[in-house]
Amino acid sequence: MDTMKKTRTADNREIVRAFIDALFTEGDLAAVDEYLAEDFLDHDPPVGSDASREGMRTAAALFRGAFPDWHSTPDFLVAENDMVVEHFSATGTQLGEIFGAPATGRTVTLRGINVFRVREGRIVERWGRLDDLGLLRQLGLAQGPGGGRE
Repeated sequence: MDTMKKTRTADNREIVRAFIDALFTEGDLAAVDEYLAEDFLDHDPPVGSDASREGMRTAAALFRGAFPDWHSTPDFLVAENDMVVEHFSATGTQLGEIFGAPATGRTVTLRGINVFRVREGRIVERWGRLDDLGLLRQLGLAQGPGGGRE
């Protein structure tokens, strides 16, 4: 791999890491404007959000409102050319309502995988699979495998 391609790949990885830190760990909603391209497309928008960058901002605000200490930790980031794959674990203490579930004061964990495509220093696409069911179980909104709530 030539040096320029290695540098671009490393830069793309750093852009995704900085975006995740700014938006989901620090709660900086302006990170959407800084890191997401105007034509950003979310192929798998979070629940209650649309596929635009405003949808990403809405999702972040929703989680920050319910979990003021929300913190996302990349378990790993893998970059190849313009693609960056993130496997993450995020945690937060539920101090506000979310999806109709009242605040419980409990800490919940959300795990997932995101794939980002970066173009000219901005994130242009996202695909993701989040453990939504696991989160809903922790919030008491879905039953576990044995019929009980977790």
